[in-house]
Amino acid sequence: MLLYIHGFNSSPQSEKAMQVRRYLARHHPHEPLAVPRLATTPTEAMAQLQALVAPAVAAGEPLRMLGSSLGGYFASYLAQKYGGKAVLINPAVRPYELLRDYLGPQQNPYTQEHFEVLPEHMTQLKALDTPVISEPQQFLVLLQSGDEVLDYRQAVDKYHHCQMVVEAGGDHSFVNFERQLPDACRFLELA
Repeated sequence: MLLYIHGFNSSPQSEKAMQVRRYLARHHPHEPLAVPRLATTPTEAMAQLQALVAPAVAAGEPLRMLGSSLGGYFASYLAQKYGGKAVLINPAVRPYELLRDYLGPQQNPYTQEHFEVLPEHMTQLKALDTPVISEPQQFLVLLQSGDEVLDYRQAVDKYHHCQMVVEAGGDHSFVNFERQLPDACRFLELA
């Protein structure tokens, strides 16, 4: 199974999630894909993700993940804890610092869901931190220097021993992400 993990205030209807669906349907039609709509709190979102990966872990199957932004942070935690491979797309490195600016009421632009970002969510995020990457071969990190939300240099520092693609320009959405999908799928060893 390939697991796509969306970012903060995103959804399975995001453009990257749709690009992954279309690419897999065309090139890997027999590869099961899970694109969950994550809960709005870090603890609940991680519980969802762990429930999704538990059967693969129990069966000894390799985990394969694509994670964007906060989803990259979650994918990093899962890969470090359970093994497998992860492609991180403009991953959040310290979301517990970044999301302080979003404390208070929010509305998801895809689902129209209303929720609130609370200070305790920063503590929950901090508990999922993976400050040291112990298995760098597990990660392919895709970055664009024009990311207006995250400082891409934080990811360069954290994942410096990992396979990495840094493109000049672009933005947080990772402009032309679909160009990276063939290499991402090879890295994830999709059949």
